Amino acid sequence: MNSKHWIEPIPDRHSASQQPWYEVTNVDEVASPALLVYPERVETNVKRMVALAGSPDRLRPHVKTHKMSEVVRLKLAAGVTKFKAATIAEAEMTAEAGARDILLAVQPVGPTVKRLTRLVESFPSCKFACLVDNMETLHEMTDNWSRRPSRLPVWLDVNVGMNRTGVVPGLAATEIVQSLLASESLELAGLHVYDGHLHVTDVQELKAMFDASLSPFWEWYTSLDSELGVQLTIAAGGTPTSALWQEVSLLREVAVETGAGTTVFWDSGQPTFSPPMDYETAALIMARVISRPTPTSVCLDLGHKAVASEMPWPRVAWLNLRNDGELVTHNEEHLVLNFDRSIDLKCGAVIYGVPTHVCPTVALHQHAHCVQEGRVTTRWKVAARDRELNC
Repeated sequence: MNSKHWIEPIPDRHSASQQPWYEVTNVDEVASPALLVYPERVETNVKRMVALAGSPDRLRPHVKTHKMSEVVRLKLAAGVTKFKAATIAEAEMTAEAGARDILLAVQPVGPTVKRLTRLVESFPSCKFACLVDNMETLHEMTDNWSRRPSRLPVWLDVNVGMNRTGVVPGLAATEIVQSLLASESLELAGLHVYDGHLHVTDVQELKAMFDASLSPFWEWYTSLDSELGVQLTIAAGGTPTSALWQEVSLLREVAVETGAGTTVFWDSGQPTFSPPMDYETAALIMARVISRPTPTSVCLDLGHKAVASEMPWPRVAWLNLRNDGELVTHNEEHLVLNFDRSIDLKCGAVIYGVPTHVCPTVALHQHAHCVQEGRVTTRWKVAARDRELNC
């Protein structure tokens, strides 16, 4: 693999005389491969999320990145009150951590319908909501919720070009809005607009893509206001477009809650397809050299089970290893790299790296090792990696 495809290592802010920020002094107590989380950096990122949004009320951060109750509590401490989850387990973990406003950002079908009911019953002081994007599912949800004592908040999922979920802006979308407004068992909470297809590093290019993709949506949104007399809250955006949504919120005087999730940990992939953002790397992968097959090759214990492998190479940006190695093989438990010349690494050497995609990488680990003042001091359970908790 050509070295130009490898992500450059993240610069170390420390001088050569100081210990790199990521190194763990009691590393002999940590089995590898391991997920490392740096709580102070997480706190810094959460504070920057709030500062960039202008107010915690403008945030509905996604919990799928971390899946840990401790991170939810750090967000709550920063004033964040609204959250977004991808699974029932994530929503339950978030509620158990103390959150009181959680959007399940999927359309419930099959057993998820009953699980959502159990979730609502289990946390009566928490406001749960879900998505819908078609009339058939809406009717099923209405029937299921008709005997409930209170209405279920539902967000209309709008497709603005990603073509993954949602209804395109237009008559069908308006029909769903009208049905929700008239419903006695469901409550229209707002519009969910995810634009994960918009990602590029140049700010002006991204802005042009954003405006073009959202133009039909804004035309439809304006018609809702004029025809139905409703101006709905919008839960919108991923990490790349979060700042653009905050700008358009102020420009159009529309209530927008941005749902960026990766910003809490950051990773080495985001800078390759997002505009420059002022976030710190707060989660790493730690591995060890477990074999030296040849003088130029290195085998690490960082297999598919420890780092997200849905991405093409590179899947990791190394912090203390050259980033020009050629991929030889990546298996369940092994990662073999070959270099163009002999490399001085002994078996047992500890290697630190930033995952390209941190969200699915976190889900591969039962817990995260928390590093404070250079030492692993405790572990945070990645609770919502499980498909089911109690509900």
